[in-house]
Amino acid sequence: MSEFPFVKVQKEDFDLTTEINALRKGHKDIGAVVSFVGTVRDINEGDDISVLELEHYPGMTEKALEAIRLQAHERWSLQSSMIIHRIGEMMPCDQIVLVAVSSRHREAAFEAAHFIMDYLKTNAPFWKKETFPNGDMRWVDARVSDKEAEARWHQPVNKEEPA
Repeated sequence: MSEFPFVKVQKEDFDLTTEINALRKGHKDIGAVVSFVGTVRDINEGDDISVLELEHYPGMTEKALEAIRLQAHERWSLQSSMIIHRIGEMMPCDQIVLVAVSSRHREAAFEAAHFIMDYLKTNAPFWKKETFPNGDMRWVDARVSDKEAEARWHQPVNKEEPA
């Protein structure tokens, strides 16, 4: 098994090119790489946001992210995948999360990346707190739309690759 860290939970920012290059390293059989980078918005539910803070439970969070990643590998024929999720205080436009997936064919990579993000939004043990310009704060709950997006994945998937 590779020494590559497939799951990272960190305070520091990440560089997309560096991470994608690490994901692809040693894989000559990759035909597709799909990545998603989530960023902090400056507005949520109609309110201006000045700071987003993410907290987690060390150890439990990494295990949960790895479980989500491995579920994607069970459902699709993937060459590799990674999840990087930041914690701590972030400002609007800062990067929060990277999901990157590689496979022989694009469809599996697109589907798996979408699956991982939907599961992260609903099942990852992070606690989000928004701070407004006036200093008020609120904790953020999962949206109904996130739960609905995750529910669509409760169908079995055919792992066979296209011809």
